[in-house]
Amino acid sequence: MSGGFTVATIGLVAMFALIGLHVPIGIAMLLVGGFGVSYFIGFDRMVSLVGAETVTAIGSESLAVIAIFLLMGSFASVAGLSADLFRVASAMIGHRPGGLAAATIGGCAGFGAICGSSVATTATMARIGIPEMTRRRYEPGFSAGAVAAGGTLGILIPPSVIMVLYAVLTENSPIALFAAGFVPGLIAVAFYLVAIEIFVRMKPEIGPPGERMPMRERLRVLAGAWRAIFVILALGIGLYGGVFTVLEAASVGAALTFIFALLSGRLTRRTFIGSLVETAGNTCLIFVIVIGANVFGRFLAFTRAPDVIVTAIEAAGFSPVVVILLLLLLYIVLGSIFDTVAAMVITLPFVYPLVVGSLGFDPIWWGVVMVMVMEIGMITPPIGLNVFVIYGVTKTIPLRRIYAGLIPFFIADLGRLALVASVPAIALTLPRMLGYI
Repeated sequence: MSGGFTVATIGLVAMFALIGLHVPIGIAMLLVGGFGVSYFIGFDRMVSLVGAETVTAIGSESLAVIAIFLLMGSFASVAGLSADLFRVASAMIGHRPGGLAAATIGGCAGFGAICGSSVATTATMARIGIPEMTRRRYEPGFSAGAVAAGGTLGILIPPSVIMVLYAVLTENSPIALFAAGFVPGLIAVAFYLVAIEIFVRMKPEIGPPGERMPMRERLRVLAGAWRAIFVILALGIGLYGGVFTVLEAASVGAALTFIFALLSGRLTRRTFIGSLVETAGNTCLIFVIVIGANVFGRFLAFTRAPDVIVTAIEAAGFSPVVVILLLLLLYIVLGSIFDTVAAMVITLPFVYPLVVGSLGFDPIWWGVVMVMVMEIGMITPPIGLNVFVIYGVTKTIPLRRIYAGLIPFFIADLGRLALVASVPAIALTLPRMLGYI
């Protein structure tokens, strides 16, 4: 057993070395996992295993869902649904101190319910929300912080690409994860809005109020956002009402957003091909990651390293609470350095058996907690992917000011994480009521 653990350690070091050399995470896991598997069962059988994993991934209905959700998000962006949602939120609360920052959070939540990707949500809302907040003389760091934090909602509020990927890798139900993420997503929005309210009261100059829009104009803006509202309601009611499967919901959403993009006049031949190319590229990237993660997981299973780690932790006598706290800290650190997908697929072969098998926690709850803690990692120094997305979009707001503007949202995130982690019923009540778990 110790020999296998040594081989696993060498494999992990080799994988991180490849990642450090900018080899894509999926390819790094596939190479190391492939060579590791061949060490135990031979090259020919390893090739057969990789081929079987590739066929399984390509034929996976759950992975097809990811591709269609990505396409739906791309069409929604072309159709301008994100701008519609931001205008509605701005019309309703933009007159309040910090109102545009709060509207950005609302817009991110709404677009996240269509898009399913944090990076896409962040990039889209940065182009819409930051110029408007700049025009209203908002403090630039605070504006950028609101967009970066709001963008993380894209992977928590259903549908979520990361949740589907977690479901595929752990063989859990995607719709159960979607239902489990619904209430924590609402809590996330509420905590962000409270954070904005508190910090704007402390420093009114960072988010000055705007003019109050007449009620008739508000209703006109609300009516103008009917397309986005229709998509959100159609998917939500159809999915949780048992009308659609997850794959059917994704297909309906993609069809609706395609029609709206076409009718808007923005779906030209160039933007259509661009949406397909972007979706194909991101889908291929995820497929390679899944194949690489499965092969790497097989390698780790041969080494029995996960069993060794679980046994060692049990022998150390740590309480389940301490183990969970250490894992949450680990994921915040990993999320600040790696992409969320990379952080999840690298650690799942070790962490999932420990949390679900040894400690006995619910896999759906742990999936939601993992997503939440990876959200925090996306806005945590020294990397923080969403921060760099905003920096790349604006090119004018220094990184240090964006990180400073994230402080109130980071505090809100920690409070929300503590609440959901300590009270699993917050995540599990809805999927249990709907009969998914």
